[in-house]
Amino acid sequence: MREVNVDPIVLAAGTALVTAMATDAWQSARDGAVALWRKVRPEQADVVEAELAEVRKQVLEARGDNDADTEQALVGSWQVRLQQLLRADPSLAQEIKRVVDEVLTPALEPADQERVGSLTMKATASGHGRIYQAGRDQTIHGR
Repeated sequence: MREVNVDPIVLAAGTALVTAMATDAWQSARDGAVALWRKVRPEQADVVEAELAEVRKQVLEARGDNDADTEQALVGSWQVRLQQLLRADPSLAQEIKRVVDEVLTPALEPADQERVGSLTMKATASGHGRIYQAGRDQTIHGR
């Protein structure tokens, strides 16, 4: 049996961070994310800052191409990284929530702010069972 459990604040933070990268306020979004790394893994903060600049380019390109899949993949990638930070220091949850509430979400358009809301998804499968979860649209092809 396999269980996947991602902290809801991480889901919100990853979505807000990548979405904010496509806004005029991307520098504050970047600064908020880098500040989190400086608290837990200061030796990685400069690398993360450079990576976020690259993410911004990728998000802007994906939006220009109407490529929602690439943007969602970038969101997932940063959610994983934020989850790793939270596992390294669970007390960081309040700081992540503060950055989401005070820095990232205010940088977003109202429609994008709705996407950031916390979402809790839990799945358990046994045997050859399949699990399909989506926070939004989902298309499943084949069996």
